[in-house]
Amino acid sequence: MTEMQAGSLALRREGTRATITIDRPARKNAIDETTWNAFGEVAAAIAADPEIAVVIVCGAGGVFSAGADIGEFVALAQADEARRDAFADAVRGGEEAVARIAQPTIAAIEGPCVGGGCQIALACDVRIAAEGARFGVTPAKLGIVYPVTSTRRLVATVGRSAAKDLLFTGRLIDAQEALRLGLVDRVVPADALEAEVSSLAAAIAANSRYSIAASKRTIDAIAENAGDEAALEMLWRGGFAGEDLKEGARAFLEKRSPRFTWRP
Repeated sequence: MTEMQAGSLALRREGTRATITIDRPARKNAIDETTWNAFGEVAAAIAADPEIAVVIVCGAGGVFSAGADIGEFVALAQADEARRDAFADAVRGGEEAVARIAQPTIAAIEGPCVGGGCQIALACDVRIAAEGARFGVTPAKLGIVYPVTSTRRLVATVGRSAAKDLLFTGRLIDAQEALRLGLVDRVVPADALEAEVSSLAAAIAANSRYSIAASKRTIDAIAENAGDEAALEMLWRGGFAGEDLKEGARAFLEKRSPRFTWRP
């Protein structure tokens, strides 16, 4: 087991699973500028550890994140353009650091998941919510604009009309409505959230990391309409000569669980 702390983020690895915890419970895990920047630090630590197979993102104290730290916005409104740009870069950089983690990422959501919290959740590959979780995209209540990349992810996830509804009203929705909209993938009882996330993480970790890494890269490229078709084709073709295929096929024929060895 290894641990590190970066600002208000705690990174903990147990076996092949890493967990990023937003750790500001006294502020309902509001994400300040330091925390946005810290996402880049923990993402770099994850990238440097080839044994990590899956990453879970959660919040401390029964809250995912109540959003951005509004106290910072008061100072930003009076700051010069360079200062505001630095803050915007931190927000964008933190969200993209989560989105670009090569391993599958699972957002384990309980309590409020609002504004900046939704940005981080949407940057994850899969979202599992506890009953009682609440979601909102609230920039209209603050006189600001949701980031372009965050809005693109929201539209891709829930569709144009639902994204407009959420952004125009800033209303909070419960976990069941979030599930209907596609904002989350599963809703489970609050006391079953940890077990559900652990089960999913274990299922992912048991599979070929080559296959999963190629799948994530291909899906994201298709979704963003920004893929290098030749490079993606090579990922597919490369699997036929890979060590994991040899092991997977042998394990299938021998009726046993495979022991995949490919690492990035």
